[in-house]
Amino acid sequence: MKSKKIISALAIAAVAVFGLSACGSSTSVTNLTSNDFATKIADQNVVVLDVRTPAEFSAGHIDRAINIDVDASTFTSEIAKLDKSKTYAVYCHSGRRSGIATAQMAKSGFSHIFNLTNGMSDWLATGHQIGMN
Repeated sequence: MKSKKIISALAIAAVAVFGLSACGSSTSVTNLTSNDFATKIADQNVVVLDVRTPAEFSAGHIDRAINIDVDASTFTSEIAKLDKSKTYAVYCHSGRRSGIATAQMAKSGFSHIFNLTNGMSDWLATGHQIGMN
């Protein structure tokens, strides 16, 4: 009986600690649907960042996008050159790589980051346009 009370107390304490730390943490990454992403990038001050490969970028990309491949060995040094005070709208093909990129950007001190949930596949499926180089 006593061990059940101890286990219960520990479980409650763990939930409280994790719950409070989750409430206290603030993330600088906001996930957006393709329609919300389109609204966000309509602001000309927002930097559109495509984190796919150069080949994927060349095949078609969102207008005004710059390409920094998240899987390239130079990704960290390339994002270090960016202005951390600006707002970034980041995307990839499916949302996986942009999730990785935005997490790295947040760790590097960027504070205004928007991620396209489900990436280009959702962007195109909802009728949004792409440009070509």
